[in-house]
Amino acid sequence: MFDAVFVGGGVIGLASAWRAAERGLEVCVLERDRAGSGASRVAAGILAPDSEAEPGHEPFVPFARRSLELYPAFVDGLGVDVGFWQCGMLAVAVDADEVDQIRHEFRGLRWLTPSECRALEPGLAPSIRGGLFSEQEASIDPRRLVDALASRVDVREGVEVTAVARDSVTLAGGETIAAGRVVVCAGAWSGFAGLPVRPVKGQVVRLRGELPAQRMLRTEHMYIVPRQNGEVVVGATVEERGFDTTVTAGAVHELLREAYRVLPEIAELELVDVSAGLRPGSPDNGPLVGEWEDGLLVATGHYRNGILLAPITAETIAALLAGDEPPPEALPFAPQRLVTA
Repeated sequence: MFDAVFVGGGVIGLASAWRAAERGLEVCVLERDRAGSGASRVAAGILAPDSEAEPGHEPFVPFARRSLELYPAFVDGLGVDVGFWQCGMLAVAVDADEVDQIRHEFRGLRWLTPSECRALEPGLAPSIRGGLFSEQEASIDPRRLVDALASRVDVREGVEVTAVARDSVTLAGGETIAAGRVVVCAGAWSGFAGLPVRPVKGQVVRLRGELPAQRMLRTEHMYIVPRQNGEVVVGATVEERGFDTTVTAGAVHELLREAYRVLPEIAELELVDVSAGLRPGSPDNGPLVGEWEDGLLVATGHYRNGILLAPITAETIAALLAGDEPPPEALPFAPQRLVTA
């Protein structure tokens, strides 16, 4: 019998299983498709605790900042290059209407003039009205990250779980697997376990060539994430369309148009891939990490920040499995908040 069975082989399930295994627990990850094949493989890999915070979600910032602090040791422990790059995030206003929005999102940082922005990134369009630079924010390659994590734990692919309990899972063929604890990490598909999680579609474009920027760039409408291996990711839409993963011409057009307004050299890059993924959104768009009903452990609902929050979520779940206190930053995201609200 396993000490813990993790249902879902995205970055959250894989990272949590790895951390639990490091504490000496015997673990298994069950994945309905391939490890990392869902939102984790489509994600841009932005590690931006300050710029990803939304109004009314104040507890998110310390939770996300702590996760970013854990990242260097987290990736070092994997022993392979997963593209971790502390390149910083430059948020720019393309027109006068965006100035106030950017200032509000990055409050506390010094406003940069257009010429100061271009001193950081010479390829910026002449129309840029200014911006703010967050130096500590970073990026990672999610595909390399999930591949590295999957190599560290026992992952069983193509296994569909139809029912879960505190200490067992039932598979589509009727087989039951017993475990000391069950952890649901099924992302947008977590609703099968009775969790209030919905899919939120996001479309992204991948390009390749000589990097037109050395820092992540963001506007009110899109982001650009350069990687040191020559890949550039442009994303992402936010669409409430159920389990639809269709890539649409309109979304691709809008992303590339907005990217070109900021960084005209992006037009010279090779178009490599367009894809759509399903982020797991909770009722308040905050993650659900901890005890759910009837003793079930859950780690889902990370919305747009599953990659960013993987280290702190993994630490939280591993601590709970071992009978230890979870990190204090995780307490506001206990799933029971939705029951008592």
